[in-house]
Amino acid sequence: MKRYYFLTDDLDRLQQVQNDLQENGLTEPQIHVLSNDDSGVMRRKLNNVEAVLRKDVVQAMERGALVGLGASALVLAVSHYSGITETVGWVPFVFLAVVVLGFFTWEGGLFGIQEPHHDFKRFKQALASGRHLLLIDIDKQEKNALERVTAHYPELEFSGTGSATPHRSEEHTSELQSQYLSR
Repeated sequence: MKRYYFLTDDLDRLQQVQNDLQENGLTEPQIHVLSNDDSGVMRRKLNNVEAVLRKDVVQAMERGALVGLGASALVLAVSHYSGITETVGWVPFVFLAVVVLGFFTWEGGLFGIQEPHHDFKRFKQALASGRHLLLIDIDKQEKNALERVTAHYPELEFSGTGSATPHRSEEHTSELQSQYLSR
């Protein structure tokens, strides 16, 4: 899947664009709006980007976990080569390694919550000036529908592409729903 970015000044037009995209076969989870005007987005029932996804929490936590793995390995290596595990045992040092891993992962998340998502950094100035970002995730076979709809809205400013979130097929989604409902 590929993500297409469009900037615009008008939330009302974005509502029309979203409706047209859905009428042309795209689903709501494929269409998102990123805006500093959250109340305007909600009022128009647009699919807003979740707050946690606006920040770089996930990637920062992954980096923190990698640092934590290294620090945990260092704790275990120092414990082993110092010979202290012969007298005290491994349990306190394994516990310490787990705590170190958790601490660095958590600390990475704290750093990430302060930063905008790495995919949205390039739009920071446009969003600050009151513009709105439309994100559309599509497969290759849906590109024609996207081009057909966006051709009717010249005020949409194409702003690039990126990698999209993984796509679940309708079949897989309905299978997950039936498993959930049977519980």
